[in-house]
Amino acid sequence: MRALIYLPPKSAMQSGRAGHEWVLHYDSDAPERADRLMGWIGGGDTQAQVRLSFPTREEAIAYAERNGIPYDVEIPRERRVRTKAYSDNFSYHRNENLTH
Repeated sequence: MRALIYLPPKSAMQSGRAGHEWVLHYDSDAPERADRLMGWIGGGDTQAQVRLSFPTREEAIAYAERNGIPYDVEIPRERRVRTKAYSDNFSYHRNENLTH
C-alpha cells in the first residue's frame, strides 16, 4: 500500500497562507463499494482512513522511510501574486471599456 504526501490546499474560508501542515495519506488498494442500506461509499480497508499531519515535508518523508512505507510526494505549485490597486479600475491605460 502506497502513501501520498501532499500539502492540502487552503479552504475557501481561509485568506492567509500560514498554518498548513503536510499530510501523509494511504491510498487504498481495495475498490470502494456502495452500502446497500444507506447508500454510503466505503470499503473494508481501514488503513485508507489514516491521515497523519506533519509540520514539514521532510518530517513526513522521514516517517515514511523509517517505517518502510512506499510513498509519492506531490509538490504544490508556486502561487503567482499579481499586485493590483483600486486606482487601476479608473486608469487611462485600461484595456477594457468601463462598464458602469
